[in-house]
Amino acid sequence: MKNRTITFNAILLALGFLALAPTMEALSPPPDGGYPGQNTAEGDGALDSLTFFHGQASAEDNTALGFNALVNNTVGDENTAVGKNALLGNVNGDSNTATGVSTLVFANGNYNTANGKLALAIIGSGSFNTALGGEALSLSINGSFNTALGYSAGVGIGSASNVICIGANVAGDNVSNSCYIGEIWNQSGGSQAVYVNSQGKLGAIVSSRRFKDEIKPMQQASEVIHDLKPVSFRYKREIEPTRPRGFGLIAEDVEKLNPDLVTRGSDGKANSVRYDAVNAMLLNEFIKEHKKVQELEATVGQQQKSFESKLAEQQQQIEALSAGLQKVSAQIQMSKVGAKVAHNNQ
Repeated sequence: MKNRTITFNAILLALGFLALAPTMEALSPPPDGGYPGQNTAEGDGALDSLTFFHGQASAEDNTALGFNALVNNTVGDENTAVGKNALLGNVNGDSNTATGVSTLVFANGNYNTANGKLALAIIGSGSFNTALGGEALSLSINGSFNTALGYSAGVGIGSASNVICIGANVAGDNVSNSCYIGEIWNQSGGSQAVYVNSQGKLGAIVSSRRFKDEIKPMQQASEVIHDLKPVSFRYKREIEPTRPRGFGLIAEDVEKLNPDLVTRGSDGKANSVRYDAVNAMLLNEFIKEHKKVQELEATVGQQQKSFESKLAEQQQQIEALSAGLQKVSAQIQMSKVGAKVAHNNQ
């Protein structure tokens, strides 16, 4: 802001030097259309409603070039109208710029800029609007801070404010604080998703270490996802006219669990869920669970080996016992045979 102020002051200073520069030779014949109050008018009806009293004009620093340009202006200052009927209806609006036939025809706002036939034709009391292209913002009634770029861009805005329309015939809608860009829907592109922050900055999410600090393991922070409550829903018709069924989370519910998992608008209120962060948490929980499974498998494997070792040991013991039993059984059998032989010899 400081640099902009310095630049602006430098421009004013330069203009001051130019104004004080000595005139080497006056134009001959002198230019016509100059009036008190630094007003300039050329064309039938141009600045026709200005009044003068003792050499003082009712409005100052206006420039009107063309039939009926600024014809009704009485007290508006610093307006520029170039073209037939440009700023025709302006009476007291200030600092408007209209270039083209019938631009800003019915306007009484301030700091509006229109370039192209019928651009901002019906603006009413709206201010700080910019329309570049024939018929751009031609039907905006009282909206302010709107921007339209392209032929017939923004004609659907009506009385809304803070709307951006880019592209020929991108009409927009009468919804404040919205943005419309032509030919952007259903276009193929790269693999990188695009995001917008609460200040309207457009960009991509980056993951390189050089963009981050305070890096540390997520650890238990991801356990919040176990309390999330997925829902199905439909967007309101003014948000998405086709109203397909959606699936996801409610930002206010997520905010209660972890405020870092929501994105906020310029008003500070929760607008959406940071699903990319939720996905990272899901990955962390998956890794943790996978590690538990690996540890459990290792424990089961160790127990299996121990069981098999004990089973083999028991099997050897059983086999040794069986062999011993067989030997005892054989000895008993031989004792029985010997006793029988001795009995028979008696």
